[in-house]
Amino acid sequence: MHVFIVIVGLLASILLIGVILLQSPKSGSGLTGGIAGLGTVQTLGVRRTGDFLSKMTAILAGVVMVICFLAEFTLPGRSVKGAPESILQQNIPALPAVPAPAQAPVNTVPAAPELPLLPVK
Repeated sequence: MHVFIVIVGLLASILLIGVILLQSPKSGSGLTGGIAGLGTVQTLGVRRTGDFLSKMTAILAGVVMVICFLAEFTLPGRSVKGAPESILQQNIPALPAVPAPAQAPVNTVPAAPELPLLPVK
């Protein structure tokens, strides 16, 4: 199932790239100028072609996001017991138990060291 979802995601991504490249940029004619000879401009019109490509971009972007989300949850070998550990965490040897240091009382203030008195001149 995961392989099928990944393949559909790749196809949707490639279609999204193609639809984006077909849109005409603001500065000039994009790749839509190259397909104008195929009759798409006469069939759909220039304005309707742009609207169609804009809608297809939004739809394909949504499809790619949903497929990526689904592909994450269909990964094979996911651990059900808890969070999976990395290889580094699995290979760490157990550390010996070290006793905690004794804590000083919380409400005591350490005494200030006594300074020698200097003679006044």
